[in-house]
Amino acid sequence: MQRARLVKFMQRAYRELGHQTDAQSNRQHVGTHLADTVQRHLSPQSQLWWLIDNEAAAQSVGLPGLHSLEPVGCLWLGEAIDQRSGNKQAYVFLLYVAPAHRHKGLGSTLMHQAQRWAKQQGYAQISLQVFEDNQAAMNLYAKLGYQSQAKWMSLDL
Repeated sequence: MQRARLVKFMQRAYRELGHQTDAQSNRQHVGTHLADTVQRHLSPQSQLWWLIDNEAAAQSVGLPGLHSLEPVGCLWLGEAIDQRSGNKQAYVFLLYVAPAHRHKGLGSTLMHQAQRWAKQQGYAQISLQVFEDNQAAMNLYAKLGYQSQAKWMSLDL
């Protein structure tokens, strides 16, 4: 259940950024790629937090467990190794907040949770990757004090 939900949230994030076209073959490829990423990196050491909409939760009536509330946000943390120093560090695999719930401080709240958890685990650093065309995310991370350490470069062949 957790893995499938996480893949779904990753697919949403990529689709919203325009990194996924409507071509059926590409959707299947990206979906497979993201499912493989989750399979490979989601481990018992990973941390996964889901944001549930308080209003939707309050409106949920009936017996407990009958209603499955769909999360509106997600933070997935794992571990990486700094390739320059060799030190282990916390790594943000995914930060996602649904469009209707953005600009409410939820992304900042999740990232502060990431920092608390990383400190509790003894990590001295958190790293992440962000697409250059995701200006909203770049602004959030800059506001939180994150600094660019490298530039990912590629060449289409």
